[in-house]
Amino acid sequence: MLELRAVTAGYDPRTPVLRDVSLTVRSGDSVGLLGPSGCGKSTLARVAALLHRPDSGLVIIDGEPALGFRHRAPRSQRTAFGVVFQQPRLSADPRLSLADLITEPLRATGRSGEAAARLRKLADDVGLGDELLARRPHQVSDGQLQRACVARALALEPRWLICDEMTAMLDASTTAALVAVVEAYRHHSGAGLLAVSHDRTLLNRWCGHTVDLAPRAPAG
Repeated sequence: MLELRAVTAGYDPRTPVLRDVSLTVRSGDSVGLLGPSGCGKSTLARVAALLHRPDSGLVIIDGEPALGFRHRAPRSQRTAFGVVFQQPRLSADPRLSLADLITEPLRATGRSGEAAARLRKLADDVGLGDELLARRPHQVSDGQLQRACVARALALEPRWLICDEMTAMLDASTTAALVAVVEAYRHHSGAGLLAVSHDRTLLNRWCGHTVDLAPRAPAG
């Protein structure tokens, strides 16, 4: 189980974008995180994935508190997460081919021997052929690059998937294809999913339940 307890976070401690937010994602569950731009959805997703240290509150991973964030997180906790961001061109190294991009997590964690077999399966799963795998990010479309980023997020077979506006830049057919890939992985692996979006219709179709971060008007 992934738990965020009373998280307050932002980029200036004087003006946090999140105040005392709690959230639970159980293994195998799919939870949607909904809200307008600026409400803190992406910040909460980054805290959940150990990419942003909260000002206060806790991240609990399978009963154990997070022991660090970003490069200070231990590998055992850091690699429990696969993350897909909204803008693939900002999260992909432009020097790498799509094949190298997908297998980068395996090489970084000393699992290079698995790279060829994992690449073949992951590329098949997301619909990337050999010709596209040989290209670099500037030589493919946003949709093709996001397919590679989804494959990269699955490379280490994470226990938790964080999809932060994963489909925001995609057409309907690519959106459907990548949601299907994530759902297939979740079902066969038992991974938990946190899917972030401003699209209520998408989250209602994709996720078991949805948490709305939209600020509430004061009573009275």
